[in-house]
Amino acid sequence: MSEKIIIENTRNKPIRLKLKQVWEYRALIKAFAIRDIKTQYVQTKLGILWSFIQAFTAAIIVNFFFGYLMKIDTGDIPYIIFAFPGLIAWYYFTYMIFHSGTSLLQSQNLIKKIYFPKLVLPFYKSFVGLFELFSWSIIFIGLCMFYQFSVSINTIFIPIAVLLNMIVGLSIALWLSAITVRYRDALMIIPFLVGFGIFVTPVFFTSTMIPEAYSFFIYLNPMAGVIAFYRWCLFNSDFTFYYLLGFIPTLIFFIGGLFYFRRVEALMVDLV
Repeated sequence: MSEKIIIENTRNKPIRLKLKQVWEYRALIKAFAIRDIKTQYVQTKLGILWSFIQAFTAAIIVNFFFGYLMKIDTGDIPYIIFAFPGLIAWYYFTYMIFHSGTSLLQSQNLIKKIYFPKLVLPFYKSFVGLFELFSWSIIFIGLCMFYQFSVSINTIFIPIAVLLNMIVGLSIALWLSAITVRYRDALMIIPFLVGFGIFVTPVFFTSTMIPEAYSFFIYLNPMAGVIAFYRWCLFNSDFTFYYLLGFIPTLIFFIGGLFYFRRVEALMVDLV
């Protein structure tokens, strides 16, 4: 007697995020993150020094062009001290765009071999990026010691700034990760986001340099709000709540990305 095979139509069923299931696979997230860090650094001669070299080189270049040649005024704060938190935040953001945003394509063979919640992939990449953020932060501490600069007591709120940084990056990476499974041409948007975005975000310059008539566009940029919050934490600089104009739609975009990712998750094995 042959068994009946029942194919369940889930197209019209409500989508559930099942974030608890992702939490149950936290050991896998940790294992993937450690594997990537080891692969990235252990197999090179200089190892983790590459991350410090990259951060230090970026600091020298930015300080020379924007601090020395353009002489951007940052008040009592040495220019490189002022600019470096913006560099750290933007680097972490772009890391998630490039790596979390392409995590499904990078793990095609793994997806076909074993089952696990696919949300694990973009999430664990964001944690690998935290290791890079930590490396750059050590360079920042070294710069503060060199310039004998003391940061604000607001530094205790830095974990909130990092969390906001992660949410903004994942809000885009989740959509890209799911969309690129179906439409590989979407990969072309990644260099555009990074290349164009840095010029409309106060990474190298102060937000006060933007004419008041155009400040509204800065408030709509969530990364501008993230960087402003980093600087408030470190320097107690001005932080206006108008930046919430950018955070609110970002949160909606992030939640929408989670639902869209879950919608296409069932098709991923056939598409990758």
